[in-house]
Amino acid sequence: MTKIAVFASGSGSNFGAILQAIERKELDATVELLICDKPNAYVMERARQAGVDSFVFQAKSFSSKEQYERVILEQLQSKNVEWIVLAGYMRLIGTVLLTSYEKRIINIHPSLLPAFAGKDAVGQAIDYGVKVMGVTVHFVDEGMDTGPIISQQSFHVQGDMSRSVIEDQIHFIEHELYPETLQQLFTKKGVHMVNANERMEE
Repeated sequence: MTKIAVFASGSGSNFGAILQAIERKELDATVELLICDKPNAYVMERARQAGVDSFVFQAKSFSSKEQYERVILEQLQSKNVEWIVLAGYMRLIGTVLLTSYEKRIINIHPSLLPAFAGKDAVGQAIDYGVKVMGVTVHFVDEGMDTGPIISQQSFHVQGDMSRSVIEDQIHFIEHELYPETLQQLFTKKGVHMVNANERMEE
C-alpha cells in the first residue's frame, strides 16, 4: 500500500475524492498527511473529519521557499511518505521537494495541457472560446503545469453550457480520473504516457 501526502490550498474536493476511492478499495494507498498553506481552507476540515493528520503553514512566516520546504520534508519523512499528490495546491514546488521526490510528485489541472496552464484555466478556456475542454494529470517539474503528461480526459463544450456547468463537468472528471491514474502509477512499474484527449488505458 502506497503512502501518500496530499497538498491542497482550497476546498479539497479532489482530496475527498481520493479518500473515497481508498475507502472503496479502488486506490491502494493511504493518505498519511495533508499539507496546507491556508489555515482557513475547508480541506483542513475534511482532513479532520477523515482522521488524517495535517500540517499547515504560512509561507510569509518563512524567509524562503527552501526554508518552508525543508520543514515540510521533515514532516513527509516522519510519515514515510512515498508520493506527493497535489490537489489544488496553489504554490510552485521548489528544489527541495523536487529533488527529494523526483518523478514522484503528481498534479491535476483543469485543462488539456499544454493549453491554459496557470491560474483560472477554466476562465482562460472560456474566454478563448474552445469547443473541447478537459483535465490533465501530470508529473510536476520546476515550471507551472509544464511536467510530462500522464493522462487526460476531454469533453465537448455545448453552446449553452454555463461556467458552473462546465466546472461541474470538470470536477466530475477530476474525481474519477485522478484516483484511476494514481492507481495505475502505484501498481505498475511503467507509466503509459497518453496523448491529448486519451484516457489512461487499463
